[in-house]
Amino acid sequence: MSTERVHACAPIFPHALMPSCLRRLGGASGPAPLEAAVDLRSYLATVPDPRARRGIRYPWTALLTAAAAAVLAGAVSLTAIGEWVADAAQRVLARPGFRPDPLTGLVRPPHATTVRLVLAAADGDALDRAIGRFLRERQAPAPDGRPSPPTARHSAAPAPPAGRPRP
Repeated sequence: MSTERVHACAPIFPHALMPSCLRRLGGASGPAPLEAAVDLRSYLATVPDPRARRGIRYPWTALLTAAAAAVLAGAVSLTAIGEWVADAAQRVLARPGFRPDPLTGLVRPPHATTVRLVLAAADGDALDRAIGRFLRERQAPAPDGRPSPPTARHSAAPAPPAGRPRP
């Protein structure tokens, strides 16, 4: 019996369809605004970062949030998610929490392969719980019985800082 950890969201092939835990985001009602992904960021902050501290270039939560934004924008495969993030505009990359270069002030986008590797390394159960909680709270009816607006339920809480704090 193998003791390797199996990730529920780990793809077999990079060109395969996206993991089911992300597919639920895109299936709601077509493309959603970037604000929905920014709201999702605080939920994705609960997904543990499996990477070693050494060599981390991009904040974990920013990578997951950018992948979710790609799905909300209509990406339907891991390749499409990676390409969407790599081709995103500067203002779009700043919203999920990517930090600008201190000298140039520009955000260097992660490569499409980086995004695919992050999704493969993510704890599928934790990612599924975070996305599920976001979708449940987003679709919960307001006290007056009407569905609540997508961004009003969680936008009042401040977003946690991106990535791990540096010593």
